[in-house]
Amino acid sequence: MANFPPDFLWGAATASYQVEGAYQQDGKGPSIWDIYSHLPGTTYQGTNGDIAADHYNRYEEDVRLMAELGLRSYRFSIAWARIFPNGMGEVNPEGIAFYSRLIDELLKYQIIPFATLYHWDLPQALQDIGGWENRAVADAFATYAKICFEQFGDRVTYWLTFNEVINFIMLGYRDGLHPPGVKDERRVVEVTHIVNIAHAKAIAEYRQLTREGKILAGKIGMAHVLLPGFPISDQPEDIQAYENYEVMDHHWFYDPVLRGDYPQTMWNYYQSKWGAPTVLEGDLALLKQAKSDFIGVNYYQSTFLAHNPLNGVGLTTINTTGEKGSQKESGIPGLFKRVINPNIDYTDWDWAIYPEGLHEGIKRIQERYGTIPIVITENGIGAKDAIAANGEILDYPRIEYLKQHILACKRAIADSIPVFGYFAWSYIDLLSWLNGYQKQYGFVYIDREKDLERRKKQSYFWYQRVIQTNGAKL
Repeated sequence: MANFPPDFLWGAATASYQVEGAYQQDGKGPSIWDIYSHLPGTTYQGTNGDIAADHYNRYEEDVRLMAELGLRSYRFSIAWARIFPNGMGEVNPEGIAFYSRLIDELLKYQIIPFATLYHWDLPQALQDIGGWENRAVADAFATYAKICFEQFGDRVTYWLTFNEVINFIMLGYRDGLHPPGVKDERRVVEVTHIVNIAHAKAIAEYRQLTREGKILAGKIGMAHVLLPGFPISDQPEDIQAYENYEVMDHHWFYDPVLRGDYPQTMWNYYQSKWGAPTVLEGDLALLKQAKSDFIGVNYYQSTFLAHNPLNGVGLTTINTTGEKGSQKESGIPGLFKRVINPNIDYTDWDWAIYPEGLHEGIKRIQERYGTIPIVITENGIGAKDAIAANGEILDYPRIEYLKQHILACKRAIADSIPVFGYFAWSYIDLLSWLNGYQKQYGFVYIDREKDLERRKKQSYFWYQRVIQTNGAKL
């Protein structure tokens, strides 16, 4: 089996709302999550990101821990409302200064900054004018992106426009579980296209600045969720369910970014049900011109599909309890249903542990879109980590999970698929959106009873060795 390339990006990732805290500090404006998480009944036991891991005030300590860990790269997201408190208009110099300090601190330790422009925390002021349903927000995003490129593009050469478009759209506009808390399939279709236009406009701004030599010519793409489907049996109706799922949950979101168009079968389906997206003159040309330099994939699990009749199961709420078996079958009547595979293990939150799915999902991307560089922008397991009597954090299940998924990356590289980096989710224990702080992901434990004290877990020392040996010792 092939070795990892010598310049492979061994990294870890976080997101602004989930780690920074300081939600009203130094001129930051409110984001949709600052507002939504304070509404009764929206999150587990009312948890929110007001303080989170207080990374905003403790970033120097955190970067030192990253350096000790040996990270070659750190993926973080920029909080739009720190740069533009109102989403557009006047720039907040304190927000610029914070990310500039963070980037400089990373570079001091030879850690490559890998910046995400949007990780779900839209400025509330933009939501107040319609959010992603308003095409003016796509223009505002392009302006915000341009400012970030101009301010940080002399030191940041890896950029992501959006994180997991399918999740923030579906959870926010179809399921009503994330802000803005809407359940309307027609609005899902419209928002998807507007977000794709925002992505394309940001890439156009980046290309223009690099052509003019105003910033370093780096690489820009998007981080999509990778949740590959597999038929639960070899019966034709289950295979058809899998194919329906793939075009709805993958091709509809990947094609505009990597091909510059929409899959016709899905376009026809939406047109017959709720109407196709409103496409203005020049939109499709803009998508065609916005070719990504790479694609980031966030992989946690796979899903298993079975036939779902027209009167079959619909959508269900997600598991926020951390009790296995809480999540039931769900699906789209007439298209597919997600089912439990009795032959594999699941996490406490009913996420399928299936490293084979990472390898297969990467292969499918290459088969459909040709040779495009891939980076694993997130991969990890949410768990209730055990704490020994001496305070040691015993997270062996995390080590085993990451090990098997890194081996899947190694197999992909052996198959000549250009995987150039791996970012574990996450560097540190952080807020898990709806699940609060009961679900740990990090290499570093946060003691919420002791002034947010940082403690290294078993997995920290394991990943340190993986990086030191460039993946030779797993």
